[in-house]
Amino acid sequence: MKRTQLLLTVLIFPFYSFSQKIDSIYADLYTDSLKKGTYNYINIDGKLSSGRFIPLDTSRIIFTATDGKFYGNSLWIEPNFSKEFVTITATLKSNPALRKQFTLYIKKKPDDEKLKTLNEILNEEPVNPKRSQKKKR
Repeated sequence: MKRTQLLLTVLIFPFYSFSQKIDSIYADLYTDSLKKGTYNYINIDGKLSSGRFIPLDTSRIIFTATDGKFYGNSLWIEPNFSKEFVTITATLKSNPALRKQFTLYIKKKPDDEKLKTLNEILNEEPVNPKRSQKKKR
C-alpha cells in the first residue's frame, strides 16, 4: 500500500507543481544598460495565478532582440556595436499573447575603474561617523 502511495505521489507531483497558470510576465533586470563584448543576462519572472513569482528561462520564454544574439537568457552584444539601444521582446511559449517588450540602452562609459585591493581596504583608516559629526559642530 505504501509503495502505491509513493508511486502515485511521484507521478502526480510534477503535474501538480506545473498546473498553476502564468498570468503575467515581468522583466526583472539587474542593470539599466547593456555592456558591449559580454553576455547580458535578461531575467524574466512569471506571476502565477497563486500570486507567486517564478524565474522563467528559454524552456518557457522565446527571446528576440533587434540586435545581438541570445544564448539562453543571455544577450551577446558585439564589442564594436554602434547603436544606442536594443529592444528586447520576451514571449511566453504557452500563451504568445503574454509578452514583455522593453528597450535597454548600451553602456557608454568604459569599465576602467580601479578597485581597491584587499590590502588597501584592510590598511585604510577606519571612519567613525559619530566622530565626524562632532568635528562639524
